[in-house]
Amino acid sequence: MSRSVLQPSQQKLAEKLTILNDRGVGMLTRLYNIKKACGDPKAKPSYLIDKNLESAVKFIVRKFPAVETRNNNQQLAQLQKEKSEILKNLALYYFTFVDVMEFKDHVCELLNTIDVCQVFFDITVNFDLTKNYLDLIITYTTLMILLSRIEERKAIIGLYNYAHEMTHGASDREYPRLGQMIVDYENPLKKMMEEFVPHSKMPCEYLSLDAMEKWIIFGFILCHGILNSDATALNLWKLALQSSSCLALFRDEVFHIHKAAEDLFVNIRGYNKRINDIRECKEAAVSHAGSMHRERRKFLRSALKELATVLSDQPGLLGPKALFVFMALSFARDEIIWLLRHADNMPKKSADDFIDKHIAELIFYMEELRAHVRKYGPVMQRYYVQYLSGFDAVVLNELVQNLSVCPEDESIIMSSFVNTMTSLSVKQVEDGEVFDFRGMRLDWFRLQAYTSVSKASLGLADHRELGKMMNTIIFHTKMRHHIGDRSLSLCNMFLDEMAKQARNLITDICTEQCTLSDQLLPKHCAKTISQAVNKKSKKQTGKKGEPEREKPGVESMRKNRLVVTNLDKLHTALSELCFSINYVPNMVVWEHTFTPREYLTSHLEIRFTKSIVGMTMYNQATQEIAKPSELLTSVRAYMTVLQSIENYVQIDITRVFNNVLLQQTQHLDSHGEPTITSLYTNWYLETLLRQVSNGHIAYFPAMKAFVNLPTENELTFNAEEYSDISEMRALSELLGPYGMKFLSESLMWHISSQVAELKKLVVENVEVLTQMRTSFDKPDQMAALFKRLSSVDSVLKRMTIIGVILSFRSLAQEALRDVLSYHIPFLVSSIEDFKDHIPRETDMKVAMNVYELSSAAGLPCEIDPALVVALSSQKSENISPEEEYKIACLLMVFVAVSLPTLASNVMSQYSPAIEGDKVGVSNLGALLMEIHRDLHWDLLVSIFTDHLDGGLKSELASSSLLKIGQETDKTTTRNRESVYLLLDMIVQESPFLTMDLLESCFPYVLLRNAYHAVYKQSVTSSA
Repeated sequence: MSRSVLQPSQQKLAEKLTILNDRGVGMLTRLYNIKKACGDPKAKPSYLIDKNLESAVKFIVRKFPAVETRNNNQQLAQLQKEKSEILKNLALYYFTFVDVMEFKDHVCELLNTIDVCQVFFDITVNFDLTKNYLDLIITYTTLMILLSRIEERKAIIGLYNYAHEMTHGASDREYPRLGQMIVDYENPLKKMMEEFVPHSKMPCEYLSLDAMEKWIIFGFILCHGILNSDATALNLWKLALQSSSCLALFRDEVFHIHKAAEDLFVNIRGYNKRINDIRECKEAAVSHAGSMHRERRKFLRSALKELATVLSDQPGLLGPKALFVFMALSFARDEIIWLLRHADNMPKKSADDFIDKHIAELIFYMEELRAHVRKYGPVMQRYYVQYLSGFDAVVLNELVQNLSVCPEDESIIMSSFVNTMTSLSVKQVEDGEVFDFRGMRLDWFRLQAYTSVSKASLGLADHRELGKMMNTIIFHTKMRHHIGDRSLSLCNMFLDEMAKQARNLITDICTEQCTLSDQLLPKHCAKTISQAVNKKSKKQTGKKGEPEREKPGVESMRKNRLVVTNLDKLHTALSELCFSINYVPNMVVWEHTFTPREYLTSHLEIRFTKSIVGMTMYNQATQEIAKPSELLTSVRAYMTVLQSIENYVQIDITRVFNNVLLQQTQHLDSHGEPTITSLYTNWYLETLLRQVSNGHIAYFPAMKAFVNLPTENELTFNAEEYSDISEMRALSELLGPYGMKFLSESLMWHISSQVAELKKLVVENVEVLTQMRTSFDKPDQMAALFKRLSSVDSVLKRMTIIGVILSFRSLAQEALRDVLSYHIPFLVSSIEDFKDHIPRETDMKVAMNVYELSSAAGLPCEIDPALVVALSSQKSENISPEEEYKIACLLMVFVAVSLPTLASNVMSQYSPAIEGDKVGVSNLGALLMEIHRDLHWDLLVSIFTDHLDGGLKSELASSSLLKIGQETDKTTTRNRESVYLLLDMIVQESPFLTMDLLESCFPYVLLRNAYHAVYKQSVTSSA
């Protein structure tokens, strides 16, 4: 045989098709990356955007592929400096284009070889050969189209070649052919139509869907002549054109079918009929393709649902029905890809056809089918192992035996098939042995190539049953092949979006539940009670026919089961989403593990945090804020909904509560945003207590609340609704011990600032106060000294402010104690036991640790640790402890001698009903003892010292107050009795002073008469 005769068996068609298809995908990826890089200003090669090189680049592109470097030095001079960098940075781009050219050469060579060998193609007989052949044509076509879409290709190739010539003195050896290829394939489809004239003998039998459409569209564009001669080919062509408007080239690169085909055929003589066909198909695709594919998805949803239900009930059917499972998955995948591709690229006449709210359901059923295949893989393996060894091997052996002609090579290959299948056993499945049929599949691919060429000794075209049987066998060996997700970013985005949707649904449900809970608040029952009372007394109020207000709970009443509320719809949607999130505990993608439930947990934490802060409804401009009790009700409703999420998805909602609520007890959360602790602390200090200082609000001890006073400018809020015991308990529930401690520390900071100012006033009057301290038994001298004092009113005002703050803190501490006693009674009782049994000889620092623990639990202490810390921070290194102690004592003297001036204040009148006055003077009793204890607790060395010092202050105060009795001015003595009672309050609050000590310096009869007078005056005023 002559050497010039081509030997088909030596051409290795199967191997070349496999390698070129695989290499083609790699080339597509490289070209795609270059296109995206050139389209991104940040990733684009700098030489293409450099203004200094713009003229040189334009010159190269205009003259491409021939560049006369010698005669155009001026225009290209700028490139001389950059030539080495150009060679270095553009080499990757340039040699990618060279690789594309080499790939094109190899494909054209293989296609010519296949033509010369006159290979027979039939998808039902030599499936692998036909499929790989058509895939190679599609890959080659796609590659050349993608190459033509890189606008900077001429600039990149031209720049590299110019730099190469300037560096090495000659053009790159591949440049002439590469440049010519770029020019020839400006319009790639037109050029390839000319190339494919010799390859026009293409098969007309196809299988299905996405790949089939590509085969048909590109195949008949390249070999368009067959459309005029073969009615079957024309029908396939029309069906494909009517089904889709665009095809996916690679990733997000699409090919608009009708426009490209019309542009190509318009220049071919005698193709007017084909052009009309294209236009008619385009109109049909725009009008009907969307609805047609929508109905396909609708059918697939129900079909996949039924299939999944059957297989979950009878998993043994996965063996015989595996083909239906993979067909269903294939069809569903193609429909989803079609929708995603056309949603952004098809001119829409009906937008509804491209918005599918049920696409997630279809994906879910696909995942469920895949889960069944994964779960019952051993069942399928057992079935097909027995099928291969017990049936396929026997039938194949009979077919081989009945062959009239079977060359030695083909006989050896088919005998190896039979032996491989016969050796299979169920025991291999039970032992977990891995089956590898790749060699068998490749041998069959080779055998298809040997037997499909013309004049083959064993022609596969004459033995179709053998081909079909082998295709079936190869399918049986592929039952364990799965395709997984391959994009980390897309997986992350998908799970994040799913969690966001679930979070939004939960938020809507929480909003509905908060509204329902709000209807149960006490403030809404007043009208209902009023209506009931009026109905009972038969009083008619309001207009006739006024509709009766709906009571809470009406929303739960249904006339029939068909009535669906908005809340029902939300719960249904949430259950579906949560079922999907909970469907798999983990997803492994490219060695990364994704946990869908963690996405939901993260989003719930963020939304819960924002919702809690948002529900405070704090308005900085108007200083409005939600009442703590109402916020607590809303938060509990929110938490109830979140707890119910555990019924849908397996997440630890307690962890969410701990993370969020603990952050809300701090000044700022983990993101640096303000919390309810900071908002409420700021509001109580800057709004409520500031209005107390301004005289618009007063503390009523009997009510244990702050109450609005009648003034000209009415306040926008009712202080009692924010400060009574129920509201303070609600505040303690919300802020917790940590938040209440922060509130307490903020209050103490304000007190310390007031004390600092008081100390300054004491220092200003230190000489006078020192004399008054030792002259309390000399009335005339005391009167003269008192006139020398300055800022007496300022001292009392600042002391009153401190008293108001301490009263508010007392309310907060009491509320915290009540809340903790309810939640942790045993722990609170243990702390109280510690506090009550501190030995007197205990070191004060140790005792302070116990006091700090007690104060954090809301228990009252002899020495307030928070106030001690605040006051200690003001100590100056330049002042000795003795001097500090002296200032503290003189401050008590200053207050004592200033008390009589309160008698002239109209608002100082004591009211038995509220057990106090309207400016907070009654708070001074507790205040004086608190300040006296805490200013310098480290210097009070014994109870005896405290007793003597306290007695001294009482004598000063009593002597000052006794002088009021000698006054004749009614204005000065207006509220004398009320001020007398202040001494009694001081003694009651002090752990050191006694009534006997008070009796020795202030007659009790005056106190008794004072109580009688204020109560009598109260009765007269009320009458």
